[in-house]
Amino acid sequence: MATSGLEADTIGYTLNKSRYLNVTNRCGMLRCAFCPKFNGSWTVSEYNMRLRHNPTVEELVEAAGEPGEYDEVVFCGMGESTTRLDVMLEVARRLRAKGITKLRLNTNGLANQMYGRDVAPEIAAVIPTISVSLNAQDEETYNRHCRPRYPGAYESMLGFVKSAHEAGADVTVTAVDGLPGVDIAACEAIARKLGVKFRRRVLDDLV
Repeated sequence: MATSGLEADTIGYTLNKSRYLNVTNRCGMLRCAFCPKFNGSWTVSEYNMRLRHNPTVEELVEAAGEPGEYDEVVFCGMGESTTRLDVMLEVARRLRAKGITKLRLNTNGLANQMYGRDVAPEIAAVIPTISVSLNAQDEETYNRHCRPRYPGAYESMLGFVKSAHEAGADVTVTAVDGLPGVDIAACEAIARKLGVKFRRRVLDDLV
């Protein structure tokens, strides 16, 4: 089912045979100028992503469905899942125990800065695939589009990518094509240097 919880919040939603979990609406560290919610839209496909409550572990596990029902389960909603790190990790552990092992996290990569320690290995231990929003080829361009709350966000994000990769996760970094000043080729070169994959995204694409 697409909705659960109070007032039919969208906790789980399906795109392209993948099941997405809307863990939170909080972003914590960034206020990206290109994010739909900061531009007055809370809709992804036909789903209203605005949450009236933070879903519980049980609600998220239920929303993920059963083994074999979807190609993968993705922690990605209209917010940054790692702001609820303990909840996200517990959900991942319970899904793995059920036999759902194809798990992915879409993240801004700022969990280390948020928690003041390297949490990438903890995440990689239970979520084997991680997609990180690189978004720009340099700090100046990143800051202009992502509007971090604290200095050092760009370098922290790169450190998270490196740590997650070294911990054994299948890491992909992404950048949004069409944003002013973003050099997609240069972003791809950074991915190669870090030894991870690269994917070009289009604006408003949360997949």
